[in-house]
Amino acid sequence: MIERYSDHAANERTFLAWIRTAIAVMAFGFLVERFDLFLQIAGQTLARRALSPGGQLAGNIAGLTLIALGAGIIILALVRFRRTAREIDSPEPLPGAGERLDVALAALLAILGTALFVYLSYTVISRL
Repeated sequence: MIERYSDHAANERTFLAWIRTAIAVMAFGFLVERFDLFLQIAGQTLARRALSPGGQLAGNIAGLTLIALGAGIIILALVRFRRTAREIDSPEPLPGAGERLDVALAALLAILGTALFVYLSYTVISRL
């Protein structure tokens, strides 16, 4: 039996949860980046108007930012997984990892989500 097996298993489950979250963030970024294509096709079909170039650029930047953020989450998850595995095996007690990075990541996602909401709201209102 592996010493401290339950701690290592919990660490691995947490790592996999971070990976799933990163994949979801990257998929959402891809969706946002490609949503402009949907708006362009729908706009041409329904309103006979083209999407503004500034709006396309904002959507592309937001989508690419989410994709890059998802890749960053994967790197962060790997670093945390390895560090926690070493800390579990360490004989002396170590201080906690802190939560500043988690709070910064959550704040960044909230800011990006708000920006996407404002962008999509503006797009919908300008089409009316």
